[in-house]
Amino acid sequence: MSVNIALLTVTDTRTFDNDKSGAILVKKFQEANHNLIERKICKDNKEDIVLILKEWINKKEIDVIITTGGTGLTGRDITPEAIDLIADKQIPGFGEMFRNISIKSVGTSAIQSRACAVLANGKYIFALPGSSGGVTDAWEEILKYQLDINHKPCNFVELFPRLKEK
Repeated sequence: MSVNIALLTVTDTRTFDNDKSGAILVKKFQEANHNLIERKICKDNKEDIVLILKEWINKKEIDVIITTGGTGLTGRDITPEAIDLIADKQIPGFGEMFRNISIKSVGTSAIQSRACAVLANGKYIFALPGSSGGVTDAWEEILKYQLDINHKPCNFVELFPRLKEK
């Protein structure tokens, strides 16, 4: 089953021409036979991020939103705060697992990552770091499997029909 994904790069410096992490993810989506529905780049501005995410969580054709960038500790890193404004449920295991995986490549620096995931209006939102290594680790070690309907014992895709249950 193909998953329909929207990709948002949060950055003050990148364009589509030099967004290496975004390009890596687009390639990974294609390799997994998923569909890139929309791709945008926006500045590290909370209101702009929220506006785009609100638009996307209301689009029927989008299943998953992935952001890259803005998950560090500097003053401009506000992606998790923006996501929190629209979240219905937190998925704490994602960030915990991501940091655990990151220890293998960046050691104790993994503690500086605020990578996270939430559910919003029945859609998964995953906030990944802006680094090419970070997005590769997140995809290859977590998302590639959890966005695959065939991954057992369970995966995020099989929950799609039930995410909006009351």
